[in-house]
Amino acid sequence: QVQVVESGGGLVQPGGSLRLTCAASGSIFSLNAMGWYRQAPGKQRELVATITSDGSTNYADSVKGRFTISRDNAKNTVYLQMNSLKPEDTAGYYCNAVIRKGWGTRANDYWGQGTQVTVSS
Repeated sequence: QVQVVESGGGLVQPGGSLRLTCAASGSIFSLNAMGWYRQAPGKQRELVATITSDGSTNYADSVKGRFTISRDNAKNTVYLQMNSLKPEDTAGYYCNAVIRKGWGTRANDYWGQGTQVTVSS
């Protein structure tokens, strides 16, 4: 059993900041890439940022320079620091973790339940 749980969403004014946290727990042999995705009403889920186990990062163009992804491998946790938030950042934010549950097993994607971020004055 693997659990992926996000926290840290909420309501913030334009220009404000939020920090999202995602923790993976359970039967984890190895935790590979982790990432954040978001989905606004009526739109497809899109990549926000990803980070590999060795710290390589990738960002959507729309968040470069404003968002920072980081991880704590000892805690199986990934963070998303969001600064200079805009109304168009409003969405459900979902954490993804690529996890192997045992030696020689394939890696699978696990998703959290999502946390809502609303940017509004």
